Amino acid sequence: MSAVLDVRGLTVSIGSTRIVHGVDLRVDAGECVALVGASGSGKTVTARAVLGLSAAGAAVHADTFGVDGLDVRGWSDRRWRRVRGSRVGYVGQEALGALDPLRPVGREVADTLRLHTEMGAAERVDAVRDALEAVGLDPDITTDGRLAGTLSGGMRQRALIAAATVGSPALLVADEPTTALDAGVAVTVMEQLRAAQARGAGLLVITHDLGLVAGWADRVAVVHEGRIVEQGAVAEVFAAPVHPATRALVRAADAAAAGSAAAAPAVVRCEVPSSVRGSDARTDDGTSHGSQPTSHGARGGVLAARGLSREYGGVLAVDDVSFGLERGRVLGVIGASGSGKTTVVRMLLGLETPDAGTVTLDDEPWVPLPERERRPRRHRVAAVVQDPGATFDERWTVERVLADAFSRGDERRARGALGDRVDSALRQVDLDPALRSRSPRTLSGGQRQRLAIARALATGPEVVVLDEPVTALDATVQDAVLRLLERLRDETGVAMVLVSHDLRAVRRMADEVLVVHRGAVVEHGPAAEVFARPAHPVTARLLHAVARLAAGPAQRSAADGAAADLTD
Repeated sequence: MSAVLDVRGLTVSIGSTRIVHGVDLRVDAGECVALVGASGSGKTVTARAVLGLSAAGAAVHADTFGVDGLDVRGWSDRRWRRVRGSRVGYVGQEALGALDPLRPVGREVADTLRLHTEMGAAERVDAVRDALEAVGLDPDITTDGRLAGTLSGGMRQRALIAAATVGSPALLVADEPTTALDAGVAVTVMEQLRAAQARGAGLLVITHDLGLVAGWADRVAVVHEGRIVEQGAVAEVFAAPVHPATRALVRAADAAAAGSAAAAPAVVRCEVPSSVRGSDARTDDGTSHGSQPTSHGARGGVLAARGLSREYGGVLAVDDVSFGLERGRVLGVIGASGSGKTTVVRMLLGLETPDAGTVTLDDEPWVPLPERERRPRRHRVAAVVQDPGATFDERWTVERVLADAFSRGDERRARGALGDRVDSALRQVDLDPALRSRSPRTLSGGQRQRLAIARALATGPEVVVLDEPVTALDATVQDAVLRLLERLRDETGVAMVLVSHDLRAVRRMADEVLVVHRGAVVEHGPAAEVFARPAHPVTARLLHAVARLAAGPAQRSAADGAAADLTD
C-alpha cells in the first residue's frame, strides 16, 4: 500500500531541549495508526510536526519526511498552508479555542473548500451540509449564521471534524478527537473518520484512550519521553506489551475497563416506571412523568440551584433545573453533548444569568447578583473548565498562574514568598516543579489540565465545579488526579460538581447523579442506583454507548440489534 505519511528520524527541539528523538512513523492509505503515551510524552508535539505546526522557534529535522508523496523537509509555513485542509486534515484536542467564536460555523467548515477547490458557492453549501450531518450536527448551521461561540464544547469538536474531513484529504491527523464528546457521539465521530479511511485516507489518531485504540486502530505506536518505544498490530502489542511504559498504560486501561464494565449494565429494554427518581424527571419529548419530589431534589447545603432556566433564540437550553449540594459531597452531571450541562455550569459560576431561577451559596444569594457583590466571595467557588488552554494568560509562567491564584489577584502578595506553595501545588497534581518557569502554552494538554486543577484548588474553595476535568489525561494520570480530588474532598469537606462524559470517573467520584437531556433533568438519584438500574431510556443509552465505543465494528454490529431497544 502507498504511504500517505512516511517519517524517519524525526527530531523536534525547542532551544537546547530535544522533545522528540528520532521518531519513525508510517501511515498507509486506508490505515488507522494510533499514537499513544502518557501525558507529556511527546505525542502532540510529534503530531504537530507532521502537520508543519510546530511551535515558534522549534527546530524540526528528519531523514525522510513524506506527506502524500511530497517531500516536505524544510517547507515554509506558506507552503504548508497550501496542503493543510486539501491533502492533510487536522482535528486538534482543544475545540473551544480552535474555532473563531464570533464567526459563523458554516464559514469555518467551508474555508477548506473555498481555499483549496474550484467549487461554486452552492456546491460548497451542499458539501458543508453533508459534512455537518455526517458528524451528527444540524446541517442548517451551514446557512443560519450560527456562531461557533454559541455551540457546546462537544458540538464544536464535531464541527472541527467536519472541517477536517470536508476536503477529503489523503491524511487525517486527529489529536484526541473524542475527548469532549459523550460516548454516543464519539461513536458517530469515529464512524465518520472510519468512512474517510474507507475512502482511502490514512488516519493518525493521537489518544490516551486505549479502549478506543483497541476497537478502531490497525496499528499502535507507543511514545515515551519523545521516543517510539514499541509499535505493531494493536492486538499483538496490547496482548504482550514489552516496554515498561506500554505495560503501565495497559495496566491502567485494564483497571479503567473494569470500572467501565461495572458502570455499564447489560443491554435491556428500559421501561420507564410511573415514578422516576428525582422530582424533575421527564420523558424524551420533555413532558413530566409526574413523579413525587424526593430527598434528591433542591435542598439546603453549601450550593443550591432552584428552577434554573435559560433560553437562546427561542430555544430552551436549560429547563427548570434544581438540586442541592452538601459539604463533602460530589454531584455528577451527565448527558449527551449539547444537552445543556455546560450552560448549567456557567450559571452556577455566575458567568451567565438565568432567565429564571436562582443559585444560593451557603443559603445566601449567589445568582443572579451583580458581579461586584459576588466578588468578595468569588474565591469560595472555583472552576476547572474543559478547555484549560484558553484560560491562561500566555504571557504568564506556570509560577505566576499559581501565585496569582494563591494571592487572589493581589499583585504585591503574588510577588511575595510563594515559591514553596507553588511547588507543593504542582506536586499535588503530579507536575514537576521544574515546570514553574514554563509558559502554559508549552505544556501538553494533560499538563495544562493538571495546572488548571492546581489553580482551582489554590484558593481553598468550598465548592469546585469540574467541567470535564480528566478527559485530556491518560489513564494513569486520570487515576492520580481522581485520587487527589477524593483525598481533598475527604480532608477538607469541599463540595464538587463533576460534569463529565467519562462515566467511569462520575461513577467513581459521585454520590449522586443528575442526568440532563434537552436541557431538563430526566433522572436524579444515588450514583450507585442510577448506574446499576437506570430508570430512564436516556440514561440507559448513555451507559450502553460506553461499551459500544470500546468495541470494534464487528462487535458493535452484533450488539446493535439488542441495543435498538434503547433507541425506540
